[in-house]
Amino acid sequence: MSKLYIDEDRYGDPPATALVEAVHNAVKDLVRRRLDESGATWSDFVFGASDSLITTADIAAIEQRILDTGYRFAWSSMLSARDRPEIYLPAEGLGENPDFSFEHPQAVTAPVDAEGREQRGVGDNVVRREANVRGTACYIRNSERVIQLMKDGVPADMIAIIDDSGGTLTAPILEHFAGVICAGGTVRSHLGILTREYGIPCLMNARISGIREGDTVELETTAVARTAESYLSGQEMDARVWRLA
Repeated sequence: MSKLYIDEDRYGDPPATALVEAVHNAVKDLVRRRLDESGATWSDFVFGASDSLITTADIAAIEQRILDTGYRFAWSSMLSARDRPEIYLPAEGLGENPDFSFEHPQAVTAPVDAEGREQRGVGDNVVRREANVRGTACYIRNSERVIQLMKDGVPADMIAIIDDSGGTLTAPILEHFAGVICAGGTVRSHLGILTREYGIPCLMNARISGIREGDTVELETTAVARTAESYLSGQEMDARVWRLA
């Protein structure tokens, strides 16, 4: 029964990376074992018993097996590297005050152009617009900052710089942002979907450096919006982030 529904060759495409292959194999092995041990049909297992037969501890054990090999995960969100530094590659270059700066090791930069803009990174544009957006950079990394902005009000020109692509942290004030730069996720992440629905200019998967709290920044929201197909093919569709002199 398990072979019918959990088949390595079912989808035809090879795993994207060795990590993906290791995780998929470990999860499939876990499901097979729990299904066999339960004696249930596949349908009963999936829609009933699996909720209790596969636990958080099981998933944590898979992660630990990967870490025990010496592997360390790459981080896209600074919160991840800060909260669990032992499982991620070294988070170098985060700046003197990581609460109000971000230094991505793969940031693409360029000298000041004729318009007085210094490129300080790139990201994935969620929706193509007729004009770029400018505003004041504001780092939002904890609930205390969100509460402060709820009490004091969100400035009309705020460009929120966020690590977490889930969107939950900033949900209470999201609609007031002039723009968003998110260090993680894709245009299909929760935050990407929310900003699209609210009509807020947004760059996801941003790799920036040298932007500090209070800097005036410009997002290249006139750039072509990144597509799901481009992620699968590896095609880069960068939208630029500038700091204005």
